[in-house]
Amino acid sequence: MSGLNRSLNLLRAVLRHQIIPKANISAKPAKHVLSAGEQVFVMVTMFVTILGPSGWVLAHLEDYKKRPGGAE
Repeated sequence: MSGLNRSLNLLRAVLRHQIIPKANISAKPAKHVLSAGEQVFVMVTMFVTILGPSGWVLAHLEDYKKRPGGAE
């Protein structure tokens, strides 16, 4: 029973002395404000870049299954 008490005391000591760093957060206004057109362009570019290839693969999935020379 004393071994259990010692291990619990050690665990409490470790948890008591943990140092949590403080985040340096500053709320400043943006240096360059983006217009609505720039925001739309960036969002469309991101969606096409990320979803375009995955959409292509999903649209041609049946073609990939029928590839000649594949395992049947």
